This record gives sequence, structure tokens and C-alpha cells, in this order.
Amino acid sequence: MAGRSSGAEQGAGGRGEGSGREPQNPESEEPVADSMGSRLWHSVGLARATAVDLAVLAGHLVMYPTGMLPERDQAGEAVKAHPPVLLLHGFVDNRSTFAVLRRSLHQHGWPQVQAINYSPLIGDIRTAAELLGRHVEEVCAHTGRRRVDVVGHSLGGLIARYYVQRLGGDLRIRTLVTLGTPHSGTRAVPALAPHPIIRQMRPGSEVLAELAEPAPGCRTRFVAFWSDLDQLMIPVEAARLVHPHLPAENIKVSGVGHLALPVHGTVITEIRRALSGAGPLRPAIEAA
Repeated sequence: MAGRSSGAEQGAGGRGEGSGREPQNPESEEPVADSMGSRLWHSVGLARATAVDLAVLAGHLVMYPTGMLPERDQAGEAVKAHPPVLLLHGFVDNRSTFAVLRRSLHQHGWPQVQAINYSPLIGDIRTAAELLGRHVEEVCAHTGRRRVDVVGHSLGGLIARYYVQRLGGDLRIRTLVTLGTPHSGTRAVPALAPHPIIRQMRPGSEVLAELAEPAPGCRTRFVAFWSDLDQLMIPVEAARLVHPHLPAENIKVSGVGHLALPVHGTVITEIRRALSGAGPLRPAIEAA
């Protein structure tokens, strides 16, 4: 018996050596399958989000000329509990990107909502932030309100943040909501981009270095919406706001791309909740 056992062991060993293969472990294949499934699901979601963004872009191109018309004077609107809201668009865009959000705010009790245009020829976030500050002062003077709220999409959020942190805007801005704003810089922006304000959105720029400096006692509340399928944020977490001195809530939005953030119904509902100050916000929302 011992001899047969030894021979069997030698035979088994011989077959193992002859095959040159390690014994397969079915469990080791599961992580690979999970990883492939996760990548496939992400690709499908990204394709869907891109299709939605293209549809948003097509509609926005139709609305774009209306965004160049003068904003209606709202100084005489009835003053309610909500402070005025200013909407600040992204690069080479205009106020028309906020048509859906502005209508929703009006319908839910915000009588004073203004979307601001700034020139695409402005070459410095600092300059744009100074212009924003002047507009905020005008709005406060016209409405008699001491503070306002701001919603900024993409670059618009960065301009508003610079005003708050570096130009004393925390005295005027109560809540700043950012949508797909590159708070830590995005590598989607080419290093040799011809427009200087674009280069300021890259990681390590002088402007972002200024915003990373201490900001003790900041009186503005921040709410940053970031999307897991934002094609213009590399990495997507670049749109999260992380700063030791800034009271910030980061809300992950699943299933939509960069251009859909200001127009998606689920996101708009959460923006209204953020502006109303109605309790803690959800850390993640599903918008697919």
C-alpha cells in the first residue's frame, strides 16, 4: 500500500511538472470578472451620459442667442425669505445654460434670480472675480439685501470661490453652490492651452495655489456637486471641494455628465434644498 501510494504521488507530481501549469483556483477568476463587469458598466454609463450631454448641448445651442439679451431688472420683485440668487456660467458659455434652473427657482419661491454673463475674453480668474464682486454689490444695493447666494457651473464656480476666499466675498455670499467645478484642477485642460484662464484650471496653477492657502473664519457655506461621469474633470474627484477652513458639503451625482448638471431635474431639486438650508444634504444622489 505504501509503495502504491508513493508511486501515485510521484505520478501526480510528474503530471504537474509535465504540464507546466499551476492548479487553477476558480475563486481567483472572480475579481477579474468583477473588474471587467465594472469597467463595462462604467463604459455603458459614460456612453449614456455623453449622449445626454450632446442632447443638452444641441438644445443649449438653440437657446444660446437668448442668453446674450439683457437681464430683466428684478429690483422691484417682492422680497421674500430667500436672498437673491446669482447664477454664473462656465467658460465660453452664457446665462442661457441656467434657463431650466432659473425657471425652477422662480416656481419654488425665489423671486430674485439673476444669471450673469462675463466675457470669454477675460484672461484671469482674479479679474472675473473682481467683476463678480462689483455685480454683487449692485444687487445688494438694489434689493436691500445684505447677502446673496451664488450657483456656479464649472469655471463659474471657481470665479465665485476666488471672490469668496481672496476678495472678502464671504461677507456677501451666504451659500456658494458649485457644479462640476475643478476645485483641485483638471488634467482635461491642455497644458499649452492658448487661453490663459483655461490654464488656470490645471492642477498646480497659481490661482489654485492661492485657493489652497489658509482661509480661517470663512463665513460662506459651500456645496459642491461632482459627477462620476464628468468627462471634463480628470480625475472626476477634482470637482470635490476639500479645504480645512471651508465649510463644504460634497454631493456625488451618479449617471450624468458635465453639461447636464445645471439642467437635470434631480440635481436641480438638490440645489434648491441647498439654497433653502433645509437640513443636511444627501452625500450622493442617483441622476441616471
